[in-house]
Amino acid sequence: MSVKANQETLGFQTEVKQLLDLMIHSLYSNREIFLRELISNASDAEDKLRFEALKDDSLYEKDTDLKIKIDFNKEQKIITILDNGIGMSREEIIENLGTIAKSGTKQFFDSLTGDQTKDSQLIGQFGVGFYSCFIVAKKVEVITRRAGENRANGVRWISEGENDYTIETVDRPKRGTKVILYLRDDADMFLDGFKLRSIITKYSDHISFPIVMDEEDDIDNKKEKSGEETVNSATALWARNKKEIKDEEYNEFYKHISHDYDDPIAHIHNKVEGRHEYTSLLYIPSRAPFDLWDKEQQHGVKLYVRRIFIMDDAKQILPSWLRFIRGVIDSNDLPLNVSREILQQNKIVDSIRLGCTKKIMSLLKAMTKKNEEYQKFWNIFGKVLKEGVVDNSDFKGDLSQLFRFSSTHEDTDEQKVSLKDYVGRMQEGQNSIYYVIADSYVTAKGSPHIEIFKKKGIEVLLLSEPIDEWVTTHLSEYEGKTLQSANKGELDLGDIQSETEKKKKKKNSEVHNDLIERIKNVVNDKVKDVRITERLTTSPACLVSDSNDMGRHLEQILKASGQNIPGSKPILEINPDHPIIKKISSEKDDDLFSDWSHILFDQALLSEGGQLADPVNFIKKLNSMIVSMSK
Repeated sequence: MSVKANQETLGFQTEVKQLLDLMIHSLYSNREIFLRELISNASDAEDKLRFEALKDDSLYEKDTDLKIKIDFNKEQKIITILDNGIGMSREEIIENLGTIAKSGTKQFFDSLTGDQTKDSQLIGQFGVGFYSCFIVAKKVEVITRRAGENRANGVRWISEGENDYTIETVDRPKRGTKVILYLRDDADMFLDGFKLRSIITKYSDHISFPIVMDEEDDIDNKKEKSGEETVNSATALWARNKKEIKDEEYNEFYKHISHDYDDPIAHIHNKVEGRHEYTSLLYIPSRAPFDLWDKEQQHGVKLYVRRIFIMDDAKQILPSWLRFIRGVIDSNDLPLNVSREILQQNKIVDSIRLGCTKKIMSLLKAMTKKNEEYQKFWNIFGKVLKEGVVDNSDFKGDLSQLFRFSSTHEDTDEQKVSLKDYVGRMQEGQNSIYYVIADSYVTAKGSPHIEIFKKKGIEVLLLSEPIDEWVTTHLSEYEGKTLQSANKGELDLGDIQSETEKKKKKKNSEVHNDLIERIKNVVNDKVKDVRITERLTTSPACLVSDSNDMGRHLEQILKASGQNIPGSKPILEINPDHPIIKKISSEKDDDLFSDWSHILFDQALLSEGGQLADPVNFIKKLNSMIVSMSK
């Protein structure tokens, strides 16, 4: 770092260098978005000033006329974006423009694929749109002063978007920020009033602060300035009558608040009047935020009170299982000085939360009628939505209608089957919705636990996501039909099972009682019990959990997460009709019988995706068995 008087040259953070390179090369085909991003930043600065001035109106410095000014100079080849918002101090400008000091940085860069098209779509989500100015500018100058600071504490920041930037203290009479873009030679098309106005109208018409430009009179083919004109509508979009708002306007507003580059899947605009009055404009994105699973990530709903911005991560407004929702909520009833603590215990917030959640549920239900659209949503956000039945029982019924699963009815790992679909295909006499849980779709599809179901043509839901065990714990029935695990407890096929089959099971248990006891004596340290199975048709054995025990899949997940849980022993079920079981039954040598029994248990464990405690010993026993059988 070199220092000269009040000026210093600092190197960009490594992540900023990566981002700059990505910006300049990936977004070249859509360069006009630089203006949208800078106007969006200016709007945020105006919002923040208005919020901070609620407690200290001296921050206005006798200038309450908030606006954003766009100017250009053809001769100098510069574009200027000026706002009279909150401004930045020296420390803030280093933090905001020189580094990326935010949660989710690692996730963002881990998400980059090297494919410029795909990577560019992540940039906006990361919320660093300022750097998009380097798509059109060879040099950028930022002059700013924080509201309330002495005019001598202004700051000038200059960079050519490569390795470093210079920063110095300057005299700045007015608060706010001025961004000067020195355009590249191939960006001359932006030095045109009509072009800039069309970009503002296209991308930023919804900005609630006036975006002004100098009026131009064409006198003898020479443009002369004759005053200022407001280019945008300068009205909060959500405050307008939704009948007057075009889809394009809704989409551009979404991109403004989310920093996304793609249109949302759907939106809902609702005004509530009565005991509590508020307006909500909520969106479902078309892609998952890169930090969706980051516990520190901000929720995407901005809170306003009577058009005044309050905060942009109001987590209390929507439940965590709707954290992918983006949008704004504007309340007429909350106090302007509302804090996060007040939001946590406030009846008005509770009412807004309940009302908005119901509206989103209604929107999603309506989307299910458009299979392709809803399937796209479910593929992206289904895992998050499943959290809803675990966190909140109030919407269990609504959510159960929205859930989609893989099943033996569909030859695909895509989750397409609803519980309604399943119930509509249930066999006569079938009382339960059957499911199997495994650590992958392939393991679930090939699970020995569902062999009898395949034989009888009974559909089984194939669950393979970590949250599924929690879901089935909290979602025990649907339309009077119980959800029953094929992995747990005694198998109950209800009236589908004939009396002959029931008698056969009882007879098998009696006939093979001695075999059961012999196996139990060998593997008693590993199992709770050994019994004859009804589940298996082609496999020799399987492991099941007792009906009151934690499922083995959930047990593995908890242990993998570092939780110290006692665990429970499984039940070993054997298929007496299988050749291996018949071989074991006739084995007189106790050592060989013991090896066969251990192999039987280990095979059953492997078939459900379990981990062997001693794989080397398993291989030795198996090899020994193969050799002995070949003699």
